[in-house]
Amino acid sequence: MSSGIYLLNDVRDRKQDAVHPEKRRRPIPRGDLSPTTAAIVGVVLCGIGLLMTATRGWTSALVAAGFVLLQGAYTLVLKHLVLLDVFSIAAAFILRVIAGAVAIRVPVSEWLLVCTLLLALFLGFGKRRHELIVLSENPGQHRRALDHYSVAFLDQLISIVLGALIVAYAVYSASSPTATSHPGMVATLPFVVYGVFRYLYLVHMKHLGGSPELVLLQDRPLQASLLLWFVAVVAAFRFA
Repeated sequence: MSSGIYLLNDVRDRKQDAVHPEKRRRPIPRGDLSPTTAAIVGVVLCGIGLLMTATRGWTSALVAAGFVLLQGAYTLVLKHLVLLDVFSIAAAFILRVIAGAVAIRVPVSEWLLVCTLLLALFLGFGKRRHELIVLSENPGQHRRALDHYSVAFLDQLISIVLGALIVAYAVYSASSPTATSHPGMVATLPFVVYGVFRYLYLVHMKHLGGSPELVLLQDRPLQASLLLWFVAVVAAFRFA
């Protein structure tokens, strides 16, 4: 469903993406994929996703439908509204978490939802900051909401969200029910703090952040912190 929405969003934004210094290399604005084909495939993918989630029950199907509706609202309206554009992206990640928990029929951890929200906001505001820097002249021509942002304003938002994220994860790793039954979880905190600071360094000093997934795939220190975090989590659960 995410892939289908991305295709539909790229179809709608193809004219703006064609003049974007980075997004113009995407298949649709570059002319390698026709908008009609992309739109058909996007609708088909969303339909397949909805049908697959329906096999897990009505609750799972409702969450999936809510995800598609939210993403559709983002594509049509929300991405043009300051602050709500990033909050709607974060809400989509929360729905992904809920969908996973509903699909395997386990309770949703409120700490997981809080950390997901804050991390998504951090990445989203970092992405808007990157767009402002790349589109230094007339950024609103590409995305109307960018006219209502500034680098200084986004830096303030990132600082607030970043502080809240670290505090939320610190409380989770030290005092949550999961931490109580697995005391070693607190050992994962340094890797999270370093990983967040490393990403912040890449945003400010290397002017990255436009594509968080590419940053993760290309930056070795960030990959190392993620690997060490994973090892620490496994150790905390294995030797609890």
